[in-house]
Amino acid sequence: MKVILKQAVPKLGKEGQVVNVKDGYARNFLFPQHMAVIADKKQLEVLGRQQAKIAAELEQTRAEAQVIGEKLNGVTLKMETKSGPDGRLFGAITSQDIVDMIKSELKTEVDKKAVLLLRPIKRVGKYDVEINIHRDVNIEMKLNVFDPEFAELDEKLPEVEEVVAEESDEVEADETE
Repeated sequence: MKVILKQAVPKLGKEGQVVNVKDGYARNFLFPQHMAVIADKKQLEVLGRQQAKIAAELEQTRAEAQVIGEKLNGVTLKMETKSGPDGRLFGAITSQDIVDMIKSELKTEVDKKAVLLLRPIKRVGKYDVEINIHRDVNIEMKLNVFDPEFAELDEKLPEVEEVVAEESDEVEADETE
């Protein structure tokens, strides 16, 4: 017997799919649970209209996600936070913190589950954050986490490393002579 599934049924099919099942399975399980209807001409026409409507809604959702993706793609967010002198944060930055920052700075709504962080951010630094706005729209943003107290030290760090490297070269030159 051919039936149209009204919802996803494990090991059988997805919602809206036409499947062939045994008569007893349909009568004794699928129909009483309101999981399926008989696939006659009338129901197939209704299914066709529903699928066209769903496809149009999906396309509209994808287009909206594309617009949001273009707005957010490549943007660098700067997050000011407190940290210790070794660069460890007091607390952690989670995907909810990133969503709140996007909402406040860029005036754009993003779902918390869309922000893909392998683990919470616990150190000062620069991070790449992937955001999955829609299954077809993935973007990457940059996140710069810094502590204003130690920001001056971070800016001077390359200069200090350069001086230390020069001094170590001079010491090595003196030792070889």
